[in-house]
Amino acid sequence: MRLLWELLVLQSFMVCLADDNALHGPVFLQEPNSMIFPLDSEEKKVKLSCEVKGNPRPTIGWKLNGTSIGIGMDYRYSMVEGSLLINNPNKTQDTGTYQCVATNPFGTIVSREARLQFAYLENFKTRTRSTVSVRQGQGMVLLCGPPPHSGELTYAWIFNEYPTFVHQDNRRFVSQETGNLYIAKVEASDVGNYTCVVTNTVTNSRVLGPPTPLILRNDGVMGEYEPKIEVQFPETVPSAKGTTVKLECFALGNPVPTISWRRADGKQIPRKARRHRSSGLLEIPNFQQEDAGLYECVAENVRGKNVARGQLTFYAQPNWIQKISDVHAAIEENVIWECRASGRPKPSYRWLKDGEPLLPQGRVQLEQGSLTITNISLSDAGMYQCVAENRHGIIFASAELRVIAVSPDFSKTLLKKLTLVKVGGEVIIECKPKASPRPTYSWKKGKDILRENERITVLDDGSLRIVNVTKSDAGSYTCVATNHFGTASSTGSLVVKDPTRVMVSPFSMDVTVGESIVLPCQVSHDHSLDIMFTWSFNGHLIDFEKDGDHFERVGGDSAGDLMIRSIQLKHAGKYVCMVQTSVDKLSAAADLIVRGPPGPPEAVTIDEITDTTAQLSWRPGADNHSPITMYVVQARTPFSVGWQAASTVPEIIDGRTFTATVVGLNPWVEYEFRVVAANLIGIGEPSRPSEKRRTEEALPEVTPANVSGGGGSKSELVITWETVPEELQNGGGFGYVVAFRPFGTVSWMQTVVASPDAARYVFRNETLPPFSPYEVKVGVYNNKGEGSFSPVTVVYSAEEEPTKAPNTVLARSLSASDVEVSWAPPQENQHKGRIQGYEVRCWRHDEKEENAKRIRTVGNQTSAKVTNLRGNVLYHLAVRAYNTAGTGPSSAAVNVTTKKPPPSQPPGNIVWNSSDSKIVLNWDQVKALDNESEVRGYKVLYRWNRQSSTSVIETNKTSVELSLPFNEDYIIEIKPFSDGGDGSSSEQIRIPKISNAYARGSGSSTSNACTLSAISTIMISLTARSSL
Repeated sequence: MRLLWELLVLQSFMVCLADDNALHGPVFLQEPNSMIFPLDSEEKKVKLSCEVKGNPRPTIGWKLNGTSIGIGMDYRYSMVEGSLLINNPNKTQDTGTYQCVATNPFGTIVSREARLQFAYLENFKTRTRSTVSVRQGQGMVLLCGPPPHSGELTYAWIFNEYPTFVHQDNRRFVSQETGNLYIAKVEASDVGNYTCVVTNTVTNSRVLGPPTPLILRNDGVMGEYEPKIEVQFPETVPSAKGTTVKLECFALGNPVPTISWRRADGKQIPRKARRHRSSGLLEIPNFQQEDAGLYECVAENVRGKNVARGQLTFYAQPNWIQKISDVHAAIEENVIWECRASGRPKPSYRWLKDGEPLLPQGRVQLEQGSLTITNISLSDAGMYQCVAENRHGIIFASAELRVIAVSPDFSKTLLKKLTLVKVGGEVIIECKPKASPRPTYSWKKGKDILRENERITVLDDGSLRIVNVTKSDAGSYTCVATNHFGTASSTGSLVVKDPTRVMVSPFSMDVTVGESIVLPCQVSHDHSLDIMFTWSFNGHLIDFEKDGDHFERVGGDSAGDLMIRSIQLKHAGKYVCMVQTSVDKLSAAADLIVRGPPGPPEAVTIDEITDTTAQLSWRPGADNHSPITMYVVQARTPFSVGWQAASTVPEIIDGRTFTATVVGLNPWVEYEFRVVAANLIGIGEPSRPSEKRRTEEALPEVTPANVSGGGGSKSELVITWETVPEELQNGGGFGYVVAFRPFGTVSWMQTVVASPDAARYVFRNETLPPFSPYEVKVGVYNNKGEGSFSPVTVVYSAEEEPTKAPNTVLARSLSASDVEVSWAPPQENQHKGRIQGYEVRCWRHDEKEENAKRIRTVGNQTSAKVTNLRGNVLYHLAVRAYNTAGTGPSSAAVNVTTKKPPPSQPPGNIVWNSSDSKIVLNWDQVKALDNESEVRGYKVLYRWNRQSSTSVIETNKTSVELSLPFNEDYIIEIKPFSDGGDGSSSEQIRIPKISNAYARGSGSSTSNACTLSAISTIMISLTARSSL
């Protein structure tokens, strides 16, 4: 037992170092867990883990069944970083409950209890078993009788030889509680040898029992009998929270009984429950309180039924709801700890101090999970543990009690060196030394003891309070703290400053949206102090960076004026200027009223609606401090582009009217309305839209537009029109009435087209004369009745196709790519059907006629040119007439071969010379290939370099002489021509301005620059002829 002064010194030393070195008692980081060790394990070593932290580092020991283990006394025991190692563990010596014990100068704690058990499975003792003889149809039980063991077992039965196992079904069942094999009704196929197989789930070892022969008796077959339950669960089944509960039930009987499960209290079996082995096993996972109750197993066949019952009771190991935590308390204070745990049954509590039981006596009181220690002393310091336990488990919670006993110390809580206060204000100078027990306090001003009066008081925590401060209160102040361990003091200064006063306050204002104002805030203050201005708007500080678009602080050192630019409605409210120095703070407020356009009207309602009108009502919105002068109603339909102004009665709605009738609406259209308010300042935001309502139906008024038609097939009259838009149909069931009659007759034929989207009607009649005029009109109707008809228009019935082919079809080749075809029209008295034009079809000899190229003419044209053909190719051509009804018969095909292609070789070796203002061009003759047309001559194309129009001359020679104007560059090309067309062109030749009397060049040379006298015409010599 330490002496009192030793404890005092230790505690004081620890308190001084606590913050820097984090001194504390033992704390478990890992506690040992219960385990089952297989005796046949190759490891031959058991490890019980324990890890502890603490400062100073704790020492670790172990207990077995409450008795300390002498680690150095038994070679089998050793420790590795606190964990206990048991070499060559022995079932007899080492089975039991282990606890880890950790100790340092602050105290001792013990870990939770960890139980060490050993798993094993011995062999069956008997070698043989008697033969079992039963009647066919009789129930039977084969006993397993497992050998001595420890650890959970599983059971199976071998039928005759391995690996044939007994298959469990509604007739056969192996109990995992006893290992017995049950056969509800023996059949001839069951005869044989049965061997019980026992497996230890911990050691994974397996042993086989002696075989049991099963034979049938010869004295008859067992008759039917009611079920007899041979496997049933206990009357009471304690079940832990969160575990999987397994209930077995199996019956013998003839016929084979069926097994079912139910709850006796009428509740449903939990949905999470699973049935196995033909309902012989009921498994309830994650068992909870609500799963507890009386369960029944019902075995039933045609001869009767039997019931087994058992109560599932719920239990739970203790679990912490409230743990204890470390307490650092001053000497002579009171300490109260409380711990609470859940569990079923309800846990009981006990307390340990430094690993030993703590008993109530004197200053120590225990009540359930509560520990109270009054007037603590140094001897109370240590490690405390609350232990909660019921019959299903035990848990530990640890905490440290540190008793602090030190003299007053200001080293970390010095008085504030300089305290500022304004004249007339109040100041508190804090005095908070570290001390235990609590010290007494006194104060000095300068060297004089400070006496308390109506202005000066010492508070309970030792702080000094001075109210209604004057200049004479300035000076140095010293706090003196004393307890029975010593005395300490600390000194600071008090400086008294003049107060801050508002000289110009912000004043309330009335402004209009868009204006800018300045709210003044100017003060007088002690210039030795820093001053800070802040503004709040409706209770929230203004962020001048975030809201800089509207708010800006202006003014000098003693002014914090607020400028508000481009004021909006949202800026109306209360503005407070707050001024703060290190000795005082004050504020001044003003209200800002913002006038602006009205807010949106509210609750727009359609009170009544007809086919063309709607009665509206609404509530006025905010007028924003300017009376509302008028309202405007807007409407929107699915067919309108956005919102449109609506006509109303009254036409102008004044600001005191909150109802109006909208007129001029279309019948049977869905409308929604909104209202916009205006005042002298402007037009406000629109209201929320009203509900959507459809106007009532009415007779249709709009008739189809652009009624026309014509065309179609033989014996048809095609009538077309533009559909009436949905918003103009005036009602449901909309359709069209088509009326027509031969031109000049009296009676109308009518038909109904029921689709509102229809835009065409075709009347078919074999007696209908072709291309005959008909008077046509189209009307409308809807659910309310028929509307009017469109104006009468004339439409022609369908034509007949032309019946005769064109005559005298001729074709001639114009070039390698062009062919001209001509024909004579059929005589008028020899054909039917109006001719609108002709269709020429042209196809190569190696092509199919259906792939022919088609060219159409219009009107009376009797010839056509077919272009873009291949050279020297045989083509077939045919002509037929056409009109709107189709095409007539085709003429007989005529043949034509296109001319050979023009020469592909361009003129070469082009040379030019200039002499006496003339240009002479020479080139080599172009020779056509065998498959090309013979060259008939050459074309010379020339133009000014700055012009786009080209002049052309033709010659049958290989030279040409030109006279050109002065001061111009010329671009020249030469190409041959033939019956097959123009051949390939030479490259462009640039002839520059002529600068002397003689020059020459070749090809595309551009190096010679020449100048000529101004000549405005070109003179061509030799036999050349001009062509423009």
